[in-house]
Formats: sequence, C-alpha cells, structure tokens
Amino acid sequence: MCQLPFALLMTAVVAASPAAWPGMLASGQCHYAIGLHALLLAACVLVPWRRFGPSAPLLIPVLDFALVGLALDSGVAGLPDLGVLSVLPVVWISASRLSAVACLSLSFFGPLLAGLLPWFLMNRAERPLTGLAEALLLSLMMLAVSMAMRLARFRLRHEQGRIQSKESELQVLLAASRERERLLHTILDTVDVGIVAVDAAGRRLLTNSWQSALEDTATAVRRPGRPEDEAEPVLTGQDRATPLPAERSPIRRALSGEAFADYLVCFGEAAEGRVVSTGARPLKDEAGEFRGAVVVFNEVTDLVDALAAKDDVVSTVSHEFRTPLTSIIGNLDLVLSDNEGLACPAVRRVEVAQRNAERLLALVSDLLMSASSAVHVHPRRTDLAGLVEASLGSAQAHAQASSISLAMDVPGPLWAHVDPLRIGQALDNLVSNAIKYSPAGGSVRVSATSGDGRVRLHVEDTGMGMTAADALRVFTRFFRSQAVREGSIPGAGLGLSITKAIVERHGGSISCRTQPGQGSIFTLELPADGPPEAF
Repeated sequence: MCQLPFALLMTAVVAASPAAWPGMLASGQCHYAIGLHALLLAACVLVPWRRFGPSAPLLIPVLDFALVGLALDSGVAGLPDLGVLSVLPVVWISASRLSAVACLSLSFFGPLLAGLLPWFLMNRAERPLTGLAEALLLSLMMLAVSMAMRLARFRLRHEQGRIQSKESELQVLLAASRERERLLHTILDTVDVGIVAVDAAGRRLLTNSWQSALEDTATAVRRPGRPEDEAEPVLTGQDRATPLPAERSPIRRALSGEAFADYLVCFGEAAEGRVVSTGARPLKDEAGEFRGAVVVFNEVTDLVDALAAKDDVVSTVSHEFRTPLTSIIGNLDLVLSDNEGLACPAVRRVEVAQRNAERLLALVSDLLMSASSAVHVHPRRTDLAGLVEASLGSAQAHAQASSISLAMDVPGPLWAHVDPLRIGQALDNLVSNAIKYSPAGGSVRVSATSGDGRVRLHVEDTGMGMTAADALRVFTRFFRSQAVREGSIPGAGLGLSITKAIVERHGGSISCRTQPGQGSIFTLELPADGPPEAF
C-alpha cells in the first residue's frame, strides 16, 4: 500500500505524456523507468515480504530513487521536474523502523543519486554545474522532509507514551475505585440501617440490602410517571394506621431539599408494621445546586413499643394513685374546714399533709398527661392578656413565699386563637418554673409582642440559667439538669415537655434563650386572631 501513491503518480505521468509530452515515450530512459516501475509494482504484490523481516520492503523505496533518476533523464522539453517524486519514498523510509541515521542517510543519498544519474549519463563536456547544484538542493530538501517526519514521529511516540502512561494511571485508579465501590457496597449491606441515595429527579442511585428487605414488608405503589421498578412503599404514620401522604414520605421530603432527622414513619400496617426513624441530607455541587439526597432508615420498632408500654404502665399507675389521693385531699379539706378541738400542732401537721398530697396529685396529673399519646385542644378567640394576668395572680402566693417579684407587660386585649385552658396551663408551668429556679430577691417578667399573624409571649426570669447543652434538652421528658439535681430542687422534669406539646398542638412553637447565672427567657409563639365581633 505504501507504493500505491507513487504508482498512481507515475501512471498519471505516462498516461498524460502522449498529449502533453509527445517525445517522452520515445526516450529509452523512459522505457527503462516504465519497466522498472512495473517490476517494482509486481514485486510489491507477489513477493512475500514478511518472510524476509520488517526491513525487507524498504528495498522498494530505495529502487524508486533509481526510477526517479531514469525519469529525470528522459530529456523531454516542458516536462515538470520529476525529482519531487522522491518525497514519496522518503516518506516511506522515514516512517519505517530504521534507525534515525539510516533513515536520514537514505533520505539524503537516495535523492542525490537520483538527481545525479542524468548528470552522470551526459557527456563529460556537456555536464553543467547547475545539474550538480540542483541534485544537491533536491537531496537537501528530501533530508529536511525526512527530519521533519522523524521529529513528528518522535513527538507522536512521546505523546503516545504519555497517553499510555495516563491510561495506566487511569486503569490503576479505576481498579482502586472499583475496589472502594465493592468495599462501600459491602459496608452498606453490612450495617443494620437502610440507606437510599437519589438524584435530583428522584431516580434511585443506591439502595442497600437492608432497605430492600424493609420495603418488601410494605405494599408498593407506582407513582404516575415513574417506572415500575421504582415503586414506592406505602407508609403509615407512627400510629401504624393512618396512611402517610405521599408528599410527607421521607424520600419526597428529601427531594424537596429538606434536611431532617428522627422523623418516624411505619412500613406496613397494624401491629406487624415496622417503625423506622428517618433522616436525610441533601447532596449539592460546588455551586450549591441541589443534586440529590441521601436518606437513612433506622428501625426503632422495639424502642417505640417499649416507650408505649412504659406510657401504659405510667398511665395505669397514675390512675391508681389519683383516686386515693383525691380521697385523701378531700378528707384533709374536711378536717381543716372543721378544725375546732384540734390543737395547733395537729392543724399544722394536717396542712403539711394536705400540701404534700396536692403536690403528689399535681405530679400524678403531669404523669398522666405525659403518658397521653395526644394533647386535645379546643381553640377559640382568647384574650392572652387575661390569661397572663390570671396566671400571675395564681402564682402570687408562691412568689411572695420565695421573695420573687412578678411583673406583666402585656397590652390588653391581646387576641389569639388558642385553647384558654391549655395555654393557661402552659403559662402556669413557665411561671412556676421561673419562680422555682430564681433565687430570693429575683424577678419574673411576662411580656408580649405580635406581628406577621403571630403572637409571642416571653417569660423572663433572673434565675440560675442553663448551659447550651442543657438548653437543647430542656423540653425532653424527665430531663433535669445537673445543677438542678445537685441543688435538690423538687420536680419531675415533665412541665416543659407538656408545655411544648400544648404549644405545638396549637400550631405554635416554644424556644429558650439562656445563659448560666443570668436567667432564662422562654418564648411562646402562637397563631394570632382578631377580637370577637361583639368586642
């Protein structure tokens, strides 16, 4: 194939000679050139060059130089300088596997001999020096072509080496990546939590075996526009009965870009359902654009069942305590209402017994409410200023006994859409705690602000305050800080958790700002409402 371009050019010259150069075919040198060309072409086709080694075919381009020399000696006027045909064998030789010295030598001396052949065939007296110069110039040009080819080939080999080196590095990285991927999948299939990774369009990128087994326990449903192999399991709420809306499923929440934790859902229905605690974190690129999310599912069925059993026990025991306590308090009230004939020490002992019985009844009531699965509220238009005033009035005796001053900064009327009984209970809890945890000579202040359709009540004290870590857990049931326990301050750690449940049942929120030794500020945020029409 390397001889084909040269053969085509020679054939074109011979074919054009009758019309363009009529005397060319009459030249003896031309006949020799045509014959040699035919022999070389036949040798290319018939000779098994592979048997003679990789350098054997290079005999063809070397003989091509002789063919060019014969063509140059045709002596036809007007014939273009056929010396340029030497470039084709030069290219062939330069592209071979010969050493650089051999290639450059053949590329120089081959065209030089081809150019000098007509010069040597002339009579010595007719040899012009220009012929020698032309032959030398032609050989130098072919040498330059060969050098350019060798340099290009060197650069190409260098680039190929770099590419092969990069490819080897990529293969190593690919092997390491596959090994890490296998390790990751092994780890994900070993842990006893479910993991799901999705892209921004909701297509699943990864689901470990634990999650697949979990989803098999729930009936799957295919959402419109989703493929059948990406059907979503039907989920229920924590009660294991109420179907969870599709937009509230953990994966749907994660696809909206939401980050959450400890979100309880149930796979399956009735007692056989499996309760899981879910959490999600969004995946973002360097520009901060949402690219997907990772959702984690951790089964907490046993924990939820244990908590439910504990609440049942607490509720049952509290009910059993409440009846005799009510009877005890009632009888003590009767004794105190008709204390004639009782000595003063006996009256004081009865009063102590009454106070402790009432305290125990309040604790039992808190236990009953904390064990209740839901807080029932009946909201209506309510003047919060009146509730605050009533709460502070009820706490006045407690505050005076503790040398605590009470203050109110709530403009009235201040309307909100709340259950007055429950919000009054929440205020009583906050004011009672503020008095309990404030030293003698301290103060408790209740203020209010409103705006954006919300009303905010602030209960501020000058008490002992809390650390940041304690403030994060202050609304947890039965939580009491280390400082409170060491100070022997009475309490069960239920008041704030009950208050939080009441406020959230109204669609509001509660927050705490505090610093150790500088007091605390608890803020209730509730939905506002306009005053009654008859006001």
